[in-house]
Amino acid sequence: MTDNINYIDRIPNNVDLGRDRVLQRALEHWQPAYMGWWYDMGPTESHNYDVYLRTAISVDPEGWAQFDYVKMPEYRWGIFLVPPTADRQVNFGVNKGQPAWQEVPGEYRSSLRRLIVTQGDTEPASVEQQRMLGMCCPSLYDLRNIFQVNVEEGRHLWAMVYLLHRYFGRDGREEAESLLERRSGDVDNPRILGAFNEPTPDWLAFFMFTFFTDRDGKYQLSSLAESGFDPLARTCRFMLTEEAHHMFVGETGVGRIVQRTAELMAEQKVDDPDSVRAFGVIDLQTMQRYLNFHYSVTLDLFGSDVSSNAASFFTNGLKGRFEETKVKDDHVLSETTYDVHEVAGDQVITKAVPALTALNERLRDDYIREVQSGLERWNRIIAKTGVPFRLTLPHKGFHREIGNFAGHHISPDGRVMSEAEWKRQVHDWLPSASDYAYVQSLMTGRVVEPGKFANWIAPPRAGINNQPLNFEYVRFN
Repeated sequence: MTDNINYIDRIPNNVDLGRDRVLQRALEHWQPAYMGWWYDMGPTESHNYDVYLRTAISVDPEGWAQFDYVKMPEYRWGIFLVPPTADRQVNFGVNKGQPAWQEVPGEYRSSLRRLIVTQGDTEPASVEQQRMLGMCCPSLYDLRNIFQVNVEEGRHLWAMVYLLHRYFGRDGREEAESLLERRSGDVDNPRILGAFNEPTPDWLAFFMFTFFTDRDGKYQLSSLAESGFDPLARTCRFMLTEEAHHMFVGETGVGRIVQRTAELMAEQKVDDPDSVRAFGVIDLQTMQRYLNFHYSVTLDLFGSDVSSNAASFFTNGLKGRFEETKVKDDHVLSETTYDVHEVAGDQVITKAVPALTALNERLRDDYIREVQSGLERWNRIIAKTGVPFRLTLPHKGFHREIGNFAGHHISPDGRVMSEAEWKRQVHDWLPSASDYAYVQSLMTGRVVEPGKFANWIAPPRAGINNQPLNFEYVRFN
């Protein structure tokens, strides 16, 4: 990036970047480091591919989804905020009714920076987790989709870095640099949140991740989109338009694997896992174990059931609830309670706590309701084939490491177990080394002939942007 760069052309934006010399100088330093990170940690061996990607070039319906072939290192990572709302106010907490802040209030500087950094850290982390999967893609359609997810996670990183550079001075610049220094799974310098240090070793894991963990991203972004700090709220609101595609990739990806397996089971009249695996597909029991893992790890991302930090963020107007303005209450929460679960002896009990301290749990419950709806759509796919199997969500206390269930062993049906009993049964509920080995054995090569799909996954119903399924979504050059 040089001084005479056309900022509108190279970095599509609606923040008047071309006129902000201070911000330009900051990005002139950060952008080469970002490109170094992309070449080192982005999708493996993909830099010369021409990929049929959508690029956001504005926030209006005609501009935010422009499709064309792009080499990913040349992708135009833009900076966009939704248009401001006239006379917008802080809608919750002790500052409710005040004009929304256009600059960072000094007393909330540290807290806002922490929220932005934590969200920003998840974006490059998921790219790092998924970087090898292009080498074993089940189709060009799926390869294009993972690349779309990757470049948009990169754009979301740019969105958070813009806020750090624009509003937080030297501290923000240092935090932006640190976002490129941490590495998913690194022992010495890991990503901030646990789920983003877990490996994503195969495409079933990727689809589960984009269904479960990207959906946590939706709920976190939705809460930040309620913030009284208006630039953060507007930034997150636009990010949500892209997050929807990531969840679509996850839900339809799992659904297509479920469909392929269930249809084969009905056609071949087999039901035990070994017989199903003999046909080169993924048995439903293994899918259930993957589901249990990704769901439980994602539940931890919401934080402790009772949290003074969440209460402080809400009280100060920094982070609201999901769809805060649609909630029918006083938006202050000084007098209300909310039920949380905890372990008492050999039972899981319910306890009412001040609603202000239970905001993480409320957001987790909102998330669980939406996830359950997605699960029912997968079960309808199975039911159409006549196969007598249902995928289920485990108890919210299952396999948890954060909050009231940390340190306890809870079965999928909600029983409190001894450690010995847990160890005897854990591989019935979570993927084993042999499960991972089997799934990865199906993905030793990649399917790259247009219109062809790996044996273990069904084709999608339609292509991207009205293109046919046999469209050349990636050109390898």
